[in-house]
Amino acid sequence: MSSVFPGPRFLSLLHKNSKTLIQAKQIHAQLIINGCEGNSHFGKLISHYCSKQSTESSKLVHLLVFPRFNHPDKFLFNTLLKCSKPEDSIRIFADWASKRSLLYLNERTFVFVLGACARSASALRVGRIVHGMVIKLGFLYESELIGTTLLHFYAKNGDLRYARKVFDEMPERTSVTWNAMIGGYCSHKDKGNHNARKAMILFRRFSCCGSYGVRPTDTTMVCVLSAISQTGLLEIGSLVHGYIEKLGFTPEIDVFIGTGLVDMYSKCGCLNSAISVFELMKVKNVLTWTSLATGLALNGRGNETPNLLNRMAESGIKPNEVTFTSLLSAYQHIGLLQEGLELFQSMQTKYGVTPVIQHYGCIVDLLGKAGRLQEAYEFVLAMPIKPDAILLRSLCNACIIYGETVMGEEIGKALLEMEREEDKRPGSECEDYVALSNVLACKGKWAEVEKLRKEMKERRIKARPGYSFV
Repeated sequence: MSSVFPGPRFLSLLHKNSKTLIQAKQIHAQLIINGCEGNSHFGKLISHYCSKQSTESSKLVHLLVFPRFNHPDKFLFNTLLKCSKPEDSIRIFADWASKRSLLYLNERTFVFVLGACARSASALRVGRIVHGMVIKLGFLYESELIGTTLLHFYAKNGDLRYARKVFDEMPERTSVTWNAMIGGYCSHKDKGNHNARKAMILFRRFSCCGSYGVRPTDTTMVCVLSAISQTGLLEIGSLVHGYIEKLGFTPEIDVFIGTGLVDMYSKCGCLNSAISVFELMKVKNVLTWTSLATGLALNGRGNETPNLLNRMAESGIKPNEVTFTSLLSAYQHIGLLQEGLELFQSMQTKYGVTPVIQHYGCIVDLLGKAGRLQEAYEFVLAMPIKPDAILLRSLCNACIIYGETVMGEEIGKALLEMEREEDKRPGSECEDYVALSNVLACKGKWAEVEKLRKEMKERRIKARPGYSFV
Protein backbone atom coordinates (compact mmCIF):
# COMPACT_ATOMS: atom_id res chain seq x y z
CA MET A 1 0.00 0.00 0.00
CA SER A 2 1.60 3.25 -1.10
CA SER A 3 1.40 6.38 0.98
CA VAL A 4 1.53 9.97 -0.15
CA PHE A 5 4.42 12.01 1.24
CA PRO A 6 2.96 14.88 3.30
CA GLY A 7 5.13 17.63 1.84
CA PRO A 8 3.21 20.68 3.16
CA ARG A 9 2.98 19.20 6.68
CA PHE A 10 6.73 18.55 6.77
CA LEU A 11 7.48 22.03 5.48
CA SER A 12 5.41 23.55 8.28
CA LEU A 13 8.03 22.15 10.66
CA LEU A 14 10.53 24.62 9.21
CA HIS A 15 8.64 27.44 10.90
CA LYS A 16 7.62 25.66 14.08
CA ASN A 17 10.61 23.59 15.16
CA SER A 18 13.68 23.98 12.96
CA LYS A 19 16.46 24.73 15.39
CA THR A 20 19.22 23.19 13.27
CA LEU A 21 20.16 23.06 9.62
CA ILE A 22 20.19 19.25 9.79
CA GLN A 23 16.39 19.10 10.10
CA ALA A 24 15.96 21.29 7.01
CA LYS A 25 18.39 19.09 5.05
CA GLN A 26 16.44 15.98 6.05
CA ILE A 27 13.17 17.52 4.84
CA HIS A 28 14.95 18.65 1.65
CA ALA A 29 16.08 15.07 1.00
CA GLN A 30 12.58 13.67 1.63
CA LEU A 31 11.08 16.16 -0.83
CA ILE A 32 13.46 15.00 -3.58
CA ILE A 33 13.06 11.28 -2.81
CA ASN A 34 9.26 11.52 -2.87
CA GLY A 35 9.12 13.69 -5.97
CA CYS A 36 7.65 16.74 -4.20
CA GLU A 37 9.68 19.25 -6.19
CA GLY A 38 7.05 21.94 -6.62
CA ASN A 39 8.03 25.60 -6.54
CA SER A 40 6.14 26.29 -3.32
CA HIS A 41 8.05 23.55 -1.49
CA PHE A 42 11.48 24.64 -2.69
CA GLY A 43 10.57 28.30 -2.21
CA LYS A 44 10.01 27.69 1.51
CA LEU A 45 13.30 25.81 1.72
CA ILE A 46 15.15 28.70 0.07
CA SER A 47 13.57 31.12 2.55
CA HIS A 48 14.63 28.89 5.44
CA TYR A 49 18.21 28.40 4.21
CA CYS A 50 18.63 32.16 3.70
CA SER A 51 17.52 32.82 7.28
CA LYS A 52 20.36 30.62 8.61
CA GLN A 53 23.06 32.88 7.06
CA SER A 54 25.86 30.31 7.07
CA THR A 55 28.30 29.10 4.41
CA GLU A 56 26.66 25.65 4.26
CA SER A 57 23.16 27.09 3.89
CA SER A 58 24.36 29.38 1.07
CA LYS A 59 25.77 26.37 -0.80
CA LEU A 60 22.51 24.47 -0.34
CA VAL A 61 20.53 27.39 -1.74
CA HIS A 62 22.70 27.57 -4.85
CA LEU A 63 22.47 23.80 -5.33
CA LEU A 64 18.70 24.12 -5.04
CA VAL A 65 18.35 26.99 -7.52
CA PHE A 66 21.09 26.84 -10.14
CA PRO A 67 22.42 23.36 -11.12
CA ARG A 68 18.96 21.81 -11.57
CA PHE A 69 18.22 23.84 -14.69
CA ASN A 70 20.10 25.45 -17.56
CA HIS A 71 17.96 28.43 -16.68
CA PRO A 72 16.79 28.33 -13.06
CA ASP A 73 13.11 28.64 -12.37
CA LYS A 74 12.14 32.33 -12.19
CA PHE A 75 10.07 31.82 -9.06
CA LEU A 76 12.98 30.17 -7.21
CA PHE A 77 15.50 32.75 -8.45
CA ASN A 78 13.24 35.62 -7.36
CA THR A 79 12.63 33.93 -4.01
CA LEU A 80 16.40 33.77 -3.51
CA LEU A 81 16.73 37.50 -4.23
CA LYS A 82 13.82 38.30 -1.93
CA CYS A 83 15.00 36.25 1.05
CA SER A 84 18.74 36.98 0.96
CA LYS A 85 20.43 39.86 2.75
CA PRO A 86 20.50 43.05 0.63
CA GLU A 87 24.22 42.78 -0.16
CA ASP A 88 23.83 39.10 -1.13
CA SER A 89 20.83 39.85 -3.36
CA ILE A 90 22.78 42.54 -5.20
CA ARG A 91 25.80 40.25 -5.62
CA ILE A 92 23.68 37.32 -6.91
CA PHE A 93 21.89 39.56 -9.40
CA ALA A 94 25.15 41.17 -10.57
CA ASP A 95 26.67 37.72 -11.10
CA TRP A 96 23.65 36.67 -13.16
CA ALA A 97 23.61 39.88 -15.22
CA SER A 98 27.31 39.57 -16.06
CA LYS A 99 27.04 35.97 -17.36
CA ARG A 100 23.50 35.42 -18.66
CA SER A 101 20.79 37.12 -20.65
CA LEU A 102 18.60 39.72 -18.95
CA LEU A 103 15.68 38.68 -21.15
CA TYR A 104 15.12 35.66 -18.92
CA LEU A 105 14.27 37.91 -15.93
CA ASN A 106 10.82 39.31 -15.17
CA GLU A 107 9.53 42.42 -13.43
CA ARG A 108 9.48 40.77 -9.98
CA THR A 109 13.23 40.22 -10.26
CA PHE A 110 13.83 43.95 -10.60
CA VAL A 111 11.41 44.76 -7.79
CA PHE A 112 13.40 42.57 -5.39
CA VAL A 113 16.77 43.89 -6.58
CA LEU A 114 15.70 47.53 -6.28
CA GLY A 115 14.27 46.73 -2.84
CA ALA A 116 17.67 45.31 -1.84
CA CYS A 117 19.37 48.47 -3.16
CA ALA A 118 16.98 50.59 -1.08
CA ARG A 119 17.88 48.64 2.09
CA SER A 120 21.62 48.72 1.41
CA ALA A 121 23.66 51.63 2.74
CA SER A 122 25.80 52.18 -0.36
CA ALA A 123 23.99 50.88 -3.43
CA LEU A 124 23.01 54.11 -5.20
CA ARG A 125 25.30 53.41 -8.17
CA VAL A 126 24.06 49.81 -8.51
CA GLY A 127 20.46 50.97 -8.33
CA ARG A 128 21.04 53.47 -11.13
CA ILE A 129 22.41 50.65 -13.30
CA VAL A 130 19.36 48.51 -12.51
CA HIS A 131 17.17 51.52 -13.40
CA GLY A 132 18.84 51.56 -16.83
CA MET A 133 18.17 47.82 -17.26
CA VAL A 134 14.50 48.31 -16.38
CA ILE A 135 14.16 51.04 -19.02
CA LYS A 136 16.04 48.99 -21.62
CA LEU A 137 13.79 45.94 -21.09
CA GLY A 138 10.61 48.03 -21.15
CA PHE A 139 9.43 47.12 -17.65
CA LEU A 140 9.28 50.63 -16.19
CA TYR A 141 5.75 51.58 -17.21
CA GLU A 142 4.33 48.07 -17.47
CA SER A 143 3.86 47.84 -13.72
CA GLU A 144 3.19 50.42 -11.00
CA LEU A 145 5.11 48.16 -8.63
CA ILE A 146 8.45 48.69 -10.39
CA GLY A 147 7.93 52.46 -10.59
CA THR A 148 6.99 52.67 -6.91
CA THR A 149 9.96 50.52 -5.84
CA LEU A 150 12.30 52.63 -7.98
CA LEU A 151 10.91 55.80 -6.41
CA HIS A 152 11.34 54.29 -2.93
CA PHE A 153 14.94 53.34 -3.77
CA TYR A 154 15.89 56.89 -4.78
CA ALA A 155 14.08 58.41 -1.79
CA LYS A 156 15.81 56.06 0.68
CA ASN A 157 19.20 56.95 -0.79
CA GLY A 158 18.50 60.68 -0.53
CA ASP A 159 18.31 61.36 -4.27
CA LEU A 160 14.98 63.20 -4.11
CA ARG A 161 15.44 64.89 -7.49
CA TYR A 162 15.46 61.53 -9.31
CA ALA A 163 12.71 60.19 -7.05
CA ARG A 164 10.49 63.10 -8.07
CA LYS A 165 11.42 62.58 -11.74
CA VAL A 166 10.28 58.94 -11.54
CA PHE A 167 7.12 60.04 -9.71
CA ASP A 168 6.21 62.71 -12.30
CA GLU A 169 6.75 60.31 -15.21
CA MET A 170 4.52 57.55 -13.81
CA PRO A 171 1.30 57.27 -15.89
CA GLU A 172 -0.68 55.93 -12.91
CA ARG A 173 -0.10 56.22 -9.19
CA THR A 174 -1.43 54.32 -6.19
CA SER A 175 -1.63 55.57 -2.61
CA VAL A 176 1.62 53.67 -1.96
CA THR A 177 3.32 55.72 -4.69
CA TRP A 178 2.11 59.02 -3.22
CA ASN A 179 3.13 57.89 0.28
CA ALA A 180 6.62 56.91 -0.92
CA MET A 181 7.21 60.36 -2.44
CA ILE A 182 5.71 62.34 0.45
CA GLY A 183 7.55 60.14 2.98
CA GLY A 184 10.79 60.58 1.06
CA TYR A 185 10.55 64.35 1.41
CA CYS A 186 9.72 64.10 5.13
CA SER A 187 12.54 61.71 5.98
CA HIS A 188 15.29 63.99 4.63
CA LYS A 189 15.43 67.16 6.70
CA ASP A 190 17.26 70.14 5.23
CA LYS A 191 18.04 73.72 6.18
CA GLY A 192 15.00 75.87 5.67
CA ASN A 193 12.69 72.80 5.69
CA HIS A 194 12.34 72.95 1.90
CA ASN A 195 11.70 69.21 1.64
CA ALA A 196 8.98 69.35 4.29
CA ARG A 197 7.27 72.16 2.38
CA LYS A 198 7.47 70.15 -0.85
CA ALA A 199 5.83 67.24 0.99
CA MET A 200 2.96 69.51 2.08
CA ILE A 201 2.50 70.91 -1.44
CA LEU A 202 2.42 67.39 -2.86
CA PHE A 203 -0.10 66.30 -0.22
CA ARG A 204 -2.35 69.25 -1.13
CA ARG A 205 -2.25 68.13 -4.76
CA PHE A 206 -3.04 64.56 -3.70
CA SER A 207 -5.96 65.52 -1.43
CA CYS A 208 -7.51 68.12 -3.75
CA CYS A 209 -7.09 66.55 -7.18
CA GLY A 210 -7.10 62.88 -6.32
CA SER A 211 -5.80 60.21 -8.67
CA TYR A 212 -8.37 57.88 -10.23
CA GLY A 213 -10.20 57.40 -6.94
CA VAL A 214 -7.02 56.91 -4.87
CA ARG A 215 -7.20 58.79 -1.58
CA PRO A 216 -4.78 59.49 1.29
CA THR A 217 -4.23 56.70 3.81
CA ASP A 218 -3.24 56.75 7.47
CA THR A 219 0.41 56.46 6.36
CA THR A 220 -0.02 59.60 4.23
CA MET A 221 -1.37 61.55 7.19
CA VAL A 222 1.45 60.45 9.51
CA CYS A 223 4.00 61.67 6.91
CA VAL A 224 2.18 65.01 6.51
CA LEU A 225 2.02 65.54 10.28
CA SER A 226 5.78 64.94 10.37
CA ALA A 227 6.28 67.61 7.69
CA ILE A 228 4.15 70.11 9.64
CA SER A 229 6.18 69.34 12.79
CA GLN A 230 9.33 70.35 10.92
CA THR A 231 7.86 73.64 9.67
CA GLY A 232 5.93 74.61 12.82
CA LEU A 233 2.88 75.81 10.85
CA LEU A 234 0.17 75.40 13.49
CA GLU A 235 -2.69 76.74 11.33
CA ILE A 236 -2.04 74.14 8.64
CA GLY A 237 -1.67 71.48 11.34
CA SER A 238 -5.13 72.30 12.68
CA LEU A 239 -6.61 72.06 9.19
CA VAL A 240 -4.93 68.69 8.61
CA HIS A 241 -6.28 67.49 11.97
CA GLY A 242 -9.79 68.32 10.75
CA TYR A 243 -9.13 66.53 7.45
CA ILE A 244 -7.96 63.45 9.38
CA GLU A 245 -11.24 63.41 11.29
CA LYS A 246 -13.13 63.79 8.01
CA LEU A 247 -11.34 60.75 6.55
CA GLY A 248 -12.36 58.72 9.59
CA PHE A 249 -8.89 58.17 11.11
CA THR A 250 -9.67 58.74 14.79
CA PRO A 251 -6.58 59.46 16.95
CA GLU A 252 -8.38 57.82 19.90
CA ILE A 253 -7.99 54.43 18.18
CA ASP A 254 -5.18 54.85 15.61
CA VAL A 255 -2.01 55.05 17.71
CA PHE A 256 0.17 56.27 14.82
CA ILE A 257 -2.18 59.12 13.86
CA GLY A 258 -2.55 60.04 17.54
CA THR A 259 1.22 60.05 18.10
CA GLY A 260 1.71 62.17 14.97
CA LEU A 261 -0.80 64.74 16.26
CA VAL A 262 0.81 64.86 19.71
CA ASP A 263 4.21 65.40 18.13
CA MET A 264 2.89 68.03 15.69
CA TYR A 265 1.06 70.10 18.31
CA SER A 266 4.02 69.89 20.71
CA LYS A 267 6.53 71.11 18.14
CA CYS A 268 4.16 73.84 16.94
CA GLY A 269 3.98 75.20 20.52
CA CYS A 270 0.35 74.24 21.19
CA LEU A 271 0.97 72.01 24.18
CA ASN A 272 -2.62 72.05 25.49
CA SER A 273 -3.88 70.51 22.23
CA ALA A 274 -1.09 67.91 22.37
CA ILE A 275 -2.13 66.94 25.92
CA SER A 276 -5.82 66.79 24.90
CA VAL A 277 -5.08 64.38 22.04
CA PHE A 278 -2.78 62.35 24.31
CA GLU A 279 -5.42 61.94 27.03
CA LEU A 280 -8.08 60.95 24.46
CA MET A 281 -5.94 58.14 23.04
CA LYS A 282 -7.05 54.70 24.19
CA VAL A 283 -3.84 53.01 23.00
CA LYS A 284 -0.40 54.56 23.49
CA ASN A 285 3.03 53.22 22.57
CA VAL A 286 6.52 54.29 23.63
CA LEU A 287 6.68 56.91 20.86
CA THR A 288 3.43 58.51 22.07
CA TRP A 289 4.81 58.99 25.58
CA THR A 290 8.17 60.14 24.19
CA SER A 291 6.50 62.75 21.97
CA LEU A 292 4.59 64.31 24.87
CA ALA A 293 7.57 64.18 27.25
CA THR A 294 9.75 65.91 24.64
CA GLY A 295 6.99 68.46 24.02
CA LEU A 296 6.86 69.30 27.72
CA ALA A 297 10.61 69.90 27.77
CA LEU A 298 10.60 72.01 24.58
CA ASN A 299 7.75 74.19 25.84
CA GLY A 300 9.29 75.12 29.19
CA ARG A 301 7.58 72.47 31.30
CA GLY A 302 10.52 70.10 31.67
CA ASN A 303 9.88 69.83 35.42
CA GLU A 304 6.77 67.76 34.58
CA THR A 305 8.74 65.20 32.59
CA PRO A 306 9.75 62.95 35.54
CA ASN A 307 6.07 62.57 36.57
CA LEU A 308 5.15 61.67 32.98
CA LEU A 309 7.91 59.05 32.85
CA ASN A 310 6.58 57.58 36.09
CA ARG A 311 3.09 57.41 34.56
CA MET A 312 4.62 55.77 31.50
CA ALA A 313 6.30 53.07 33.62
CA GLU A 314 3.10 52.50 35.63
CA SER A 315 1.14 51.95 32.39
CA GLY A 316 3.47 49.06 31.56
CA ILE A 317 5.50 50.82 28.84
CA LYS A 318 9.22 51.07 29.52
CA PRO A 319 11.21 54.08 28.26
CA ASN A 320 13.90 53.11 25.73
CA GLU A 321 17.04 54.65 24.23
CA VAL A 322 15.01 56.79 21.81
CA THR A 323 12.97 58.24 24.70
CA PHE A 324 16.07 59.46 26.52
CA THR A 325 17.80 60.64 23.35
CA SER A 326 14.77 62.77 22.49
CA LEU A 327 14.44 64.15 26.01
CA LEU A 328 18.14 64.94 26.44
CA SER A 329 18.17 66.61 23.01
CA ALA A 330 15.25 68.79 24.13
CA TYR A 331 17.03 69.70 27.37
CA GLN A 332 20.16 70.45 25.34
CA HIS A 333 18.15 72.67 22.98
CA ILE A 334 16.74 74.88 25.76
CA GLY A 335 19.68 74.60 28.20
CA LEU A 336 18.09 72.66 31.10
CA LEU A 337 21.40 71.49 32.55
CA GLN A 338 20.36 70.25 35.99
CA GLU A 339 17.30 68.44 34.66
CA GLY A 340 19.45 66.84 31.95
CA LEU A 341 22.04 65.62 34.46
CA GLU A 342 19.34 64.17 36.73
CA LEU A 343 17.66 62.43 33.79
CA PHE A 344 20.98 60.98 32.65
CA GLN A 345 21.64 59.61 36.15
CA SER A 346 18.21 58.00 36.35
CA MET A 347 18.50 56.29 32.95
CA GLN A 348 20.39 53.28 34.20
CA THR A 349 19.64 53.36 37.92
CA LYS A 350 15.87 53.80 37.69
CA TYR A 351 14.87 52.66 34.20
CA GLY A 352 17.63 50.17 33.33
CA VAL A 353 18.58 51.84 30.01
CA THR A 354 22.32 51.78 29.25
CA PRO A 355 23.53 55.15 27.86
CA VAL A 356 24.91 55.18 24.30
CA ILE A 357 27.08 57.75 22.51
CA GLN A 358 24.10 60.03 21.68
CA HIS A 359 23.21 60.37 25.38
CA TYR A 360 26.81 61.16 26.35
CA GLY A 361 26.96 63.69 23.52
CA CYS A 362 23.90 65.55 24.83
CA ILE A 363 25.42 65.82 28.32
CA VAL A 364 28.76 67.08 26.95
CA ASP A 365 26.92 69.68 24.87
CA LEU A 366 24.84 70.76 27.88
CA LEU A 367 27.95 71.19 30.06
CA GLY A 368 29.79 72.95 27.25
CA LYS A 369 26.99 75.46 26.63
CA ALA A 370 26.87 76.19 30.38
CA GLY A 371 30.61 76.97 30.37
CA ARG A 372 31.49 74.04 32.64
CA LEU A 373 34.28 72.92 30.32
CA GLN A 374 36.51 71.20 32.86
CA GLU A 375 33.57 69.14 34.08
CA ALA A 376 32.70 68.26 30.46
CA TYR A 377 36.31 67.26 29.77
CA GLU A 378 36.45 65.00 32.83
CA PHE A 379 33.08 63.53 31.83
CA VAL A 380 34.51 62.60 28.41
CA LEU A 381 37.60 61.00 29.99
CA ALA A 382 35.39 58.92 32.32
CA MET A 383 33.13 57.63 29.51
CA PRO A 384 33.11 53.82 29.20
CA ILE A 385 32.88 54.12 25.39
CA LYS A 386 35.14 55.90 22.92
CA PRO A 387 33.95 59.44 22.08
CA ASP A 388 33.07 60.10 18.46
CA ALA A 389 33.92 63.09 16.29
CA ILE A 390 30.54 64.79 16.84
CA LEU A 391 30.97 64.77 20.63
CA LEU A 392 34.54 66.10 20.49
CA ARG A 393 33.55 68.73 17.92
CA SER A 394 30.83 70.01 20.27
CA LEU A 395 33.32 70.35 23.13
CA CYS A 396 35.88 72.02 20.87
CA ASN A 397 33.34 74.64 19.78
CA ALA A 398 32.47 75.34 23.41
CA CYS A 399 36.17 75.86 24.15
CA ILE A 400 36.36 78.45 21.35
CA ILE A 401 33.28 80.30 22.68
CA TYR A 402 34.60 80.46 26.25
CA GLY A 403 38.24 81.10 25.31
CA GLU A 404 39.56 77.81 26.72
CA THR A 405 42.32 77.65 24.11
CA VAL A 406 44.57 75.04 25.76
CA MET A 407 41.81 72.45 25.99
CA GLY A 408 40.46 73.49 22.58
CA GLU A 409 43.84 72.93 20.91
CA GLU A 410 44.19 69.49 22.49
CA ILE A 411 40.71 68.41 21.40
CA GLY A 412 41.15 69.91 17.91
CA LYS A 413 44.34 67.95 17.33
CA ALA A 414 42.66 64.77 18.60
CA LEU A 415 39.84 65.36 16.11
CA LEU A 416 42.21 65.72 13.17
CA GLU A 417 44.09 62.60 14.22
CA MET A 418 40.81 60.69 14.41
CA GLU A 419 39.78 61.88 10.95
CA ARG A 420 43.13 60.87 9.43
CA GLU A 421 43.00 57.40 11.00
CA GLU A 422 39.47 56.78 9.72
CA ASP A 423 40.39 58.11 6.25
CA LYS A 424 37.28 60.26 5.96
CA ARG A 425 36.37 62.27 2.89
CA PRO A 426 37.84 65.80 2.79
CA GLY A 427 34.43 67.43 3.19
CA SER A 428 33.97 65.99 6.68
CA GLU A 429 37.35 67.34 7.84
CA CYS A 430 37.05 70.98 6.82
CA GLU A 431 35.19 72.17 9.92
CA ASP A 432 37.70 70.44 12.20
CA TYR A 433 40.60 72.18 10.43
CA VAL A 434 38.81 75.53 10.70
CA ALA A 435 37.98 74.97 14.40
CA LEU A 436 41.60 74.11 15.26
CA SER A 437 42.82 77.03 13.16
CA ASN A 438 40.56 79.39 15.12
CA VAL A 439 41.85 78.05 18.44
CA LEU A 440 45.47 78.50 17.37
CA ALA A 441 44.70 82.02 16.12
CA CYS A 442 43.21 82.92 19.52
CA LYS A 443 46.50 81.82 21.12
CA GLY A 444 48.52 83.85 18.60
CA LYS A 445 50.21 80.77 17.11
CA TRP A 446 50.24 82.16 13.59
CA ALA A 447 53.03 79.88 12.37
CA GLU A 448 50.93 76.81 13.25
CA VAL A 449 47.86 78.43 11.66
CA GLU A 450 49.80 78.92 8.44
CA LYS A 451 51.07 75.32 8.60
CA LEU A 452 47.49 74.04 9.09
CA ARG A 453 46.16 76.11 6.20
CA LYS A 454 48.99 74.83 4.00
CA GLU A 455 48.03 71.25 4.87
CA MET A 456 44.41 72.01 3.94
CA LYS A 457 45.58 73.33 0.58
CA GLU A 458 47.77 70.28 -0.08
CA ARG A 459 44.93 67.90 0.76
CA ARG A 460 42.48 70.02 -1.28
CA ILE A 461 40.22 70.61 1.69
CA LYS A 462 38.04 73.67 1.14
CA ALA A 463 36.24 75.51 3.92
CA ARG A 464 32.50 75.72 3.33
CA PRO A 465 31.36 79.35 3.30
CA GLY A 466 28.72 80.38 5.82
CA TYR A 467 25.37 81.84 4.78
CA SER A 468 22.25 83.30 6.33
CA PHE A 469 18.55 82.81 5.55
CA VAL A 470 17.85 86.45 6.47
